[in-house]
Amino acid sequence: MKSTEQPLVYFENAAGRLLEDPAGFIRASWSGNPYGMTEVRGLFTHMMLGLQRRGWSRILINQLAMRPFTLPEQEWIAQEWLPQAVNAGGYRHGAVVVSPEVMVRLATAYITTHSQSLPITYRSFDTDAAAQAWLLQQPSFPLKY
Repeated sequence: MKSTEQPLVYFENAAGRLLEDPAGFIRASWSGNPYGMTEVRGLFTHMMLGLQRRGWSRILINQLAMRPFTLPEQEWIAQEWLPQAVNAGGYRHGAVVVSPEVMVRLATAYITTHSQSLPITYRSFDTDAAAQAWLLQQPSFPLKY
């Protein structure tokens, strides 16, 4: 694709916004708005749908404005969504721009700790540029394990 192409917004709700980046990955930006489990499920479901539709394996997740996940959200993500996103959606690489908020980092750590048995790699970054640089070094299409 041409380098002048801009990411395309394909889903947005109170929890955040998802863009299809022409470089071959989903760009997820969490919002600072109030939101609940319905919006969290919606955002995650559309992350997986975007991966499936494009045949991609990479997501850049910006958590700078995000609130901490609740325990039910953590459990749903770790036990239901993540295994499905990896096994059915082809999700293999997540670059996370981490929040400065300790509680957000701890909630995310719960999820990544519970993903260790899955063929997925997460890396944490302080900037979007560093996250994107790493993500672009990873295969854009899922490798079969």
